[in-house]
Amino acid sequence: MKFNKMAAGLAAASLAVAPVAAQAADSVAPAVERIGATSENSEKLEGENGILIALLAAAAVIAGIIIIADDDEPTSP
Repeated sequence: MKFNKMAAGLAAASLAVAPVAAQAADSVAPAVERIGATSENSEKLEGENGILIALLAAAAVIAGIIIIADDDEPTSP
């Protein structure tokens, strides 16, 4: 019984102290800036295979519809 109360008190104390500790850790850490990399071919981000992928996806959808619609067998024996 005493262990349960002690564990509950420890959990409550850690929940109360965690935001303060996190804020203190952020103020001590040095500020880091994010720098983007330069790209020489930034206008070709999509690539040249966009149309090919779209055609393959459309063919897969059409093939799926044909396979599903081609069920001529009766369900009851």
